[in-house]
Amino acid sequence: METIHNIVDGKAVAAADGRTLDIVDPSTGEVYATSPLSGPDDVDAAFRSARTAYRGDWGATTPSDRMNALLAIADAVQEHAEELVEIEHRDTGKPKGLTMSEEIGPMVDQFRFFAGAARHLQGTAAAQYMAGHESYVRREPLGVVGAVTPWNYPMMMATWKIGPALAAGNTLVIKPSDTTPASTVRMGELFAEILPPGVLNVVCGDRSTGAALAAHPIPAMVAITGSTAAGRAVATATAQNVARAHLELGGNAPVVVFDDADIAAAAEAIAIAGFFNAGQDCTAASRVLASRAIADELAAALAEQAQAVRFSRDEEPDSDDLYIPPINNADQLAKVSGLVDRLPSHARLLTGGSAADGAGYFYTPTVVAGVKQDDEIAKNEIFGPIITVQTFADEAEALELANDTPYGLSSSVFTTDHSRAIRMSRALEFGCVWINTHIPLVAEMPHGGFKESGYGKDLSNYSLEDYTRVKHVMSAVSDA
Repeated sequence: METIHNIVDGKAVAAADGRTLDIVDPSTGEVYATSPLSGPDDVDAAFRSARTAYRGDWGATTPSDRMNALLAIADAVQEHAEELVEIEHRDTGKPKGLTMSEEIGPMVDQFRFFAGAARHLQGTAAAQYMAGHESYVRREPLGVVGAVTPWNYPMMMATWKIGPALAAGNTLVIKPSDTTPASTVRMGELFAEILPPGVLNVVCGDRSTGAALAAHPIPAMVAITGSTAAGRAVATATAQNVARAHLELGGNAPVVVFDDADIAAAAEAIAIAGFFNAGQDCTAASRVLASRAIADELAAALAEQAQAVRFSRDEEPDSDDLYIPPINNADQLAKVSGLVDRLPSHARLLTGGSAADGAGYFYTPTVVAGVKQDDEIAKNEIFGPIITVQTFADEAEALELANDTPYGLSSSVFTTDHSRAIRMSRALEFGCVWINTHIPLVAEMPHGGFKESGYGKDLSNYSLEDYTRVKHVMSAVSDA
């Protein structure tokens, strides 16, 4: 049985009261480790350590200092790539090949991006906006920041919080998901060899730990990637301290496919974006809106794509097949299964629709056609390997159906009509609109949503700005 620890003040420590949580390997359903169930005292110790570090040497670092630290962090991730992949595979069941190519590579790139961004802070030009007075803007760190990350991309989401927080000059307390803490803790251990004690602290635990983190009076901001319900809880807690909240929450991405699209290419792109990571992605291409003229053809092509998807437990090295992990936990598997079990009679199950045989929480890639806008499976974020297909008559109805959701994180449009693509991208109420593709992200561009998908941006210089505060300095200037 493995033992996972908190990382506080640069040291591996257990919870103060000794409580632990069982960590389950979702590929087998068996407990393989324990992690701390941290309480308010543990959270407080971590924040006090972070505050001491911020008030000490870290608070006096230059952008160049922070750049060098982040470059060293990127190198550490690269050097320990195979180890981190093994840890993530054990914690999540993810396929090793895709985790190496689609997570480790981007993580290294993102840390390096934020290393450069640390030296590129921008603001209003200094000038005499009032006669006899010189004004300029300082962009400063917030100070101490808290973060809560989810179970679908434990390493990647930790990167999205650690990168901008450190680049801006903050110190950080991060709480990984209760089901997938191992890779974040290992990152904390590795980075403790680079950073001063207390700059990065990792506190494991469950929802009560996250609640203690969000309510703590020290952090100037708490950032979360998680469900809309979790985001509301963080926003409510931080409001009591008039602290900022940074919310990257759920999604239910519409994928609008017009009748002039390349159906085969669209089906392949949608299947990858819908089934990747078993659909456990807030931007997953799970809600397809297809022109009536091509809906049946597209649905059949998606079903064919689904049948070619394989499980990570059967992964073959160097294979080009799409491998998907199990659902993260038994409760989520039950939720996904329930959405299919409760399908209305007008919906047509084309393929999949059941938990896989054997051990673990695997679910078969599923395509459901004939779905209507008010169906439970269309209205809710699925977070499982399910793609639904519903139809529209024209561009106006497509837009109405796409925007008719409380979420506003991401969307996509498949069409060969450039003007239509531009019209749709302007009118879609989502933080990201992909055209003839779905799901790629780059470090230079912002990621974040509207409406109940939250506010604040991850990645890009916009993220760095979210981790800073702006101060106006005005000085009287006398004539010579």
